[in-house]
Amino acid sequence: MTEEEPIAAAPERLTRWRLILGAGEADGVTSGGASIPLGDDDAVRDRVLGDLYDADRSGGIGRGRPQVSRWLGDIRTYFPSSVVQVMQGDAMERLGLRQMLLEPEMMRAVQPDVNLVSTLIGLSGVIPAHSRETARAVVRHVTSQLEERLAARTIQAVTGAINRASRTNRPKFRDVDWNRTIAANLKNYLPEHRTVVPERLVGNTRRRSQVQQTIILCIDQSGSMAESVVYSAVFGAVLASLRTVKTHLVVFDTDIVDLTDEIDDPVDVLFGVQLGGGTDINGALAYCQGLITQPTDTVVVLISDLYEGAIAEEMLRRADSIVGSGATMVALLALSDSGRPSFDEKHANALSAIGVPAFACTPDLFPELMAAAIQREDVGAWAAANDIVTTHGEPDAT
Repeated sequence: MTEEEPIAAAPERLTRWRLILGAGEADGVTSGGASIPLGDDDAVRDRVLGDLYDADRSGGIGRGRPQVSRWLGDIRTYFPSSVVQVMQGDAMERLGLRQMLLEPEMMRAVQPDVNLVSTLIGLSGVIPAHSRETARAVVRHVTSQLEERLAARTIQAVTGAINRASRTNRPKFRDVDWNRTIAANLKNYLPEHRTVVPERLVGNTRRRSQVQQTIILCIDQSGSMAESVVYSAVFGAVLASLRTVKTHLVVFDTDIVDLTDEIDDPVDVLFGVQLGGGTDINGALAYCQGLITQPTDTVVVLISDLYEGAIAEEMLRRADSIVGSGATMVALLALSDSGRPSFDEKHANALSAIGVPAFACTPDLFPELMAAAIQREDVGAWAAANDIVTTHGEPDAT
């Protein structure tokens, strides 16, 4: 491409050359002496190409497991499937992933953690048959550790919240909680009669069904959400163990997959997801809305960075409809320990404006978040009280 040829004459050709040559050799690809600008999507393509093919020269993603899972998702998002197959094959050789997958003993020797699990589920489609059981064993080891760390607090927080939410001041006689009733009426103690006059009864409502709460986990399986997917699978299994809770687990990109039948086993869930691809949040919310039968006893947790690939206005209308039905809805921009996530701030603010607080949450705080949502507290105020930075809902023209 010569300097005399106007940039407007062949912008796509110039961009392709820029992506082919990379940043280090792009000085010769100019128009009128000016560098070739890249749009947002092409900038990401340039980065993932550089991470792989410039790895020897600039460090790239190397063997860093946290970046590998994100990179795997990015190539599926920004390149056609034929190119993805080539790049993934090259990554197997250049980043040392092939040896890890082909040799089970090497996989066992790697320190198992959430980031390794994210990488394994991103590569699940190319793991050789003789290494799959080892891969599943590694994933099970990590998810079992996470369950051990998080299960007790989650069960205690959720069951406590359900019990508190079911209390009533007009219980039937057989449902009166006498200890709480006496404590609530101590001011009415009559010394001369040595008795308490119970002006207010405290008890619990009785329900015909054991299920008292429905929780719907709606999980974005784009590449950037890999760690959130891992924690969501673990929490889904813990919540599903509670008889008083009906838990649904739905994952989505441009397609929607209901993994509720596999929810008891986080390993099955994780090997059932396909990290990467586009995003159709509106379609996923429409599916989840169809699962709601008792809105006032339902919590919908959307776990997504909110980069909507479909029509954003429809997504917001759908979320507004869910809130309007009486259900509680929360948008988690990430469920991870990885710090401040990348997310669509415009969509987050728009959701907050219609009553869907949007913020990132660490796994350690998730049990308390669920308790607040079940008790229909102001979840945005709960987040602020826990020093969680939330978006500020303002009217948005999205």
